Amino acid sequence: MRTAGALRRFGRVAGYALATLAAAALLVHAWYAVQILWWRTQPVGETSFMAYRMAELARKNPGAKLAYQWVPYERISPHLKRAMIAAEDARFVDHEGFDWEGIQRAIEKNEKRGRIVAGGSTITQQLAKNLFLTPERSWLRKGQEAVITLMLEALLPKRRIFEIYLNVIEWGNGVFGAEAAARRHFGTTAARLSAEQGARLAAMAPNPRFYERNPGAPGLARKTAIILGRMPSAEIP
Repeated sequence: MRTAGALRRFGRVAGYALATLAAAALLVHAWYAVQILWWRTQPVGETSFMAYRMAELARKNPGAKLAYQWVPYERISPHLKRAMIAAEDARFVDHEGFDWEGIQRAIEKNEKRGRIVAGGSTITQQLAKNLFLTPERSWLRKGQEAVITLMLEALLPKRRIFEIYLNVIEWGNGVFGAEAAARRHFGTTAARLSAEQGARLAAMAPNPRFYERNPGAPGLARKTAIILGRMPSAEIP
């Protein structure tokens, strides 16, 4: 009898704990949804990833500041848009947040190399991570990323997802967004980026701080050339 009573009490406590966790998760994702809806028409002020990088910079230099300036979609070079689609997510306009063919190709490529050399994340998945999450890697974070990806696709049009992405992506040490990247790396504006400059920024995107420190890296020039060749067929929203 005592054992049965203890089991019932444990079951009630466990049930309350699970209900509390579920309610907390719903509240968090409801808050994500409110923010996403706000960003339908308003520029993003700061992302979770920007805050993470800012904390890193501040530990080394308390006076550090991020280079970040929001610009509307129309003031971003079509060359950069095509370059980013060609480099990061060729099926962006067609999929609903996940490119299953791309994920399968990444798995096969990683298995062939025996290490992780390709990720398969779409632009929407990358944006989900940048807006709300940190760089830590865990199954819980991947689950959160998947849920936020679905929310972004449901609540924002493709063009707006891409516009936000181009404005918040990291492009160097403390450098975020197309405008700051254009000024830092080429001394121009996002609107005036050439095809080669756009391709170079797209080539930098997977590892921007490394390529900022190593602008002459042979891999960067090779990837830039590949992206340039793919840009004419890239479909942008």
